[in-house]
Amino acid sequence: MPLVANAVYVGGEKHIPETLDQTFEIMRENGGMGWIGLYRPEREEIHAVEEEFGLHPLAVEDATNGHQRAKLERYGDTLFVVLRPARYLDAEEKVEFGEVHIFIGSDFVVTIRHAESPDLGIVRRRLEADPVLMRTGPQAVLYALLDQVVDEYGPVVQGLENDIDEIEDELFGGAPDVSRRIYELHREVIEFQRAAQPLQAMMEALLVGSEKYRMDPELGRSLRDVQDHVIRVVERVNTFRALLQNALTVHSTLVAQRQNEEMTRLTETSLTQGEEVKRISSWAAILFAPTLIASIYGMNFDVMPELHWTLGYPFALVLMVGMGLGLYGIFKRNDWL
Repeated sequence: MPLVANAVYVGGEKHIPETLDQTFEIMRENGGMGWIGLYRPEREEIHAVEEEFGLHPLAVEDATNGHQRAKLERYGDTLFVVLRPARYLDAEEKVEFGEVHIFIGSDFVVTIRHAESPDLGIVRRRLEADPVLMRTGPQAVLYALLDQVVDEYGPVVQGLENDIDEIEDELFGGAPDVSRRIYELHREVIEFQRAAQPLQAMMEALLVGSEKYRMDPELGRSLRDVQDHVIRVVERVNTFRALLQNALTVHSTLVAQRQNEEMTRLTETSLTQGEEVKRISSWAAILFAPTLIASIYGMNFDVMPELHWTLGYPFALVLMVGMGLGLYGIFKRNDWL
């Protein structure tokens, strides 16, 4: 079995059994609270815990399969909680999400992790260093787990905020891959929102049921503090999502504006080129007329009209100039010159 932590706490004293059978035996003989930590167990590997504590099969199936949303469900006297911890990876500039399932009974806690985060060893050491809090029982463990997960959200919020600041600079700087980065960050923010937002309703449900399940008043105040942190995180995440949606809109507007400017520039260039082509064509036509006449009379045939005419040469020159001036006038009137 992927057993990573196993302990029984009796009157503030910690017992570390070697097997689950010893854990169950100590709990039956001495009472206290059992805390069992599992890492990615298979269905058959969690069977002993399921049988001993009477865990609901549907909750066990969820905990075994993983990929669950954050939620809080009650099956009889057992509370089933799913949390989605997160941590920000500075090197990759991305958010990594985990998943932890928690079964809370009157005298036991079973935690099942599907990722490296959160570090439940930190939670154990914190509670073991505070015997007063530990004597509160499984409810104290649930509080400490919630507090740890929410505390780990802090660096994630800061990392996302820095990424959004960078995107705002890149957005107006014309970075070529900014649209892809906005999309990827927007997807991470949505995933973070799905992890954090359900905690608001979960905390509210725990506080509403605190009197019914005789929660320690001091523990209730600590849960309210966690609830305040959750509200702040959710508000920040909602703000991030709105900012990124605006960034996508602004980016689309900027892209469309650049495309319009490019089209305008190309149109202006085409118009300029068209004017140049008209001028070149006009001068070519003007020069073509005298060239045509000169080429005809330049042919060395003995029998040609006006070849021996005295006024032939002046007539040819006048004809060349006349045709050139006539074409120039026509092109000028049509604004081709």
